[in-house]
Amino acid sequence: MSKLLLLVIFFLSPLSFANAKEETNIADGALLRGLDKVSGEVVDFGLKSGDTYSLWKLSITLSECRYPVSNPVGDAFAHLKIFKEKSESEIFRGWMVASSPALNPLEDARYDVWVLRCAMVSTSTE
Repeated sequence: MSKLLLLVIFFLSPLSFANAKEETNIADGALLRGLDKVSGEVVDFGLKSGDTYSLWKLSITLSECRYPVSNPVGDAFAHLKIFKEKSESEIFRGWMVASSPALNPLEDARYDVWVLRCAMVSTSTE
């Protein structure tokens, strides 16, 4: 019900993202944070676009991370796919917004994952 309400507000709002003219760039990767709600363990990890990271019993794949050109550290929009390991069931697919993690959260009883910021991954030439 709450997602339906958010969609209605989004599409009926005159200030919706669809009307925004914010220009974004694509970053090489993202910095994410995971929380095990049972143990209280918090883990920060970096992930390159297209890569998958195993965290506890989750497999997290970053498709893309975008950031506002006018304020690169101000926000991040990351498209993620999250699976439970040893299962074919996808528990999350969509965009997470760093400045509004509750807008489209991972809904899992034990684990939480959210985006901190986009990251530019430097390549070394050795």
